[in-house]
Amino acid sequence: MTPITVSDVKAADTLDQSLTDCVEEAIKTALDIGYRHVDCAYLYLTEHIMGKVFREKFLDGTLKREDLFYTSKLWNTFHQPHLVRPALERSLHSLQLDYVDLYLIHHPTSLKPGEDLWPVDESGAVAFDSADLCQTWEALERCKGAGLVKSIGVCNFNRRLLETILNKPGLKYKPVCNQVECHPYLSQSGLLEFCKSKDIVLTAFGVVGSPRAGGWVDQSVPSLLQNPVLISIGEKYQKSAAQVSIRYTLQRGAVPIVKSYSPERMKQNLPVFDFHLSPEDMKAIDGLNQNLRYWKFVPWEGHPHYHFHKTD
Repeated sequence: MTPITVSDVKAADTLDQSLTDCVEEAIKTALDIGYRHVDCAYLYLTEHIMGKVFREKFLDGTLKREDLFYTSKLWNTFHQPHLVRPALERSLHSLQLDYVDLYLIHHPTSLKPGEDLWPVDESGAVAFDSADLCQTWEALERCKGAGLVKSIGVCNFNRRLLETILNKPGLKYKPVCNQVECHPYLSQSGLLEFCKSKDIVLTAFGVVGSPRAGGWVDQSVPSLLQNPVLISIGEKYQKSAAQVSIRYTLQRGAVPIVKSYSPERMKQNLPVFDFHLSPEDMKAIDGLNQNLRYWKFVPWEGHPHYHFHKTD
C-alpha cells in the first residue's frame, strides 16, 4: 500500500461547488425514495447542505422532523470536554435542527484542538492531543442531558476502548452503538458478539466496499462486489452482490450503512427485506472473512489508540 500522509487527506478541508451540488442532489434523492437515516459528520463539511435540504423538506410538508433519524459525529480536534458541546452546537446550527438523534465520537484518536481538521506540528507530523476519552464521554452525557442529542455512541472503538467507557465510574449513559468497518472480508465476529452482550448496536460501514474513499482506502484489497461467492448467491435470489452483502449484515444482527451518489444504486440498495439468506449462504459468506480492511488510518499510527482498529 502507498503510504498516506496528512497532505493526502487535507483536501477534505474544502468542498468545491460541483461536489456541493452533487451532495445536495444525492440527499434529496435519498429522502425522496424513502431513506430516513442520514449518517453524516462534522468532518465531511456537508452539514450545512443537509440543513438546507432538511429545511426545504420540512417546509414543503414532505418530511417531518420525527420522520428523520440524523447521526452526526464529534471530530478528533474537539475531544477536550469544554469543546464537545460547542462542536455539537456548531453542527446543529449548520443543520438548522434543535437536536440530533445520535452523536458519536468519530475516532478515539485525539488531535490538537483548533480549527484545522488535520493539525500538524512544526515538523509536519500529525499533532496529537492527550484528551481523556472518559471525560469526553462525560461531556457527551451532558449534551444528552441538555436535550441536544437523543442518544450517544462511538465509532472505531475496539473492545478494550468500549470497556474503558462501560467501566467508567459514574457512567450515566452507555454507548448505544459502535460504528466500525464491517463486511464479508472483515466480519468483526468477536466485536459483534461483545457488542450484543452489552446491548450495543454494531453499525457497519464499508458494507459494499469503499471504492470512492480516496487515499484512506487500501486499493490492494479486492473488490467486494466482484466476489464470485456473493455474485453466485445473488443470482439465486435475483439480487446484486451489494444487496447480498447488506442482507448478510442485517441477518448477523448489525446495522448496515451504505453510501452512493447514484440514484439507481440508492434504489437497488433498499429492497433487502424481501429475501432471506439460508444458513448455507450465511456460512459461505462467513468463509470470506480474511480480516481485510479497506480503511487504513496510517496518519495516526503514532497515537496510543492507533491499534483501535487492529483487534476485536
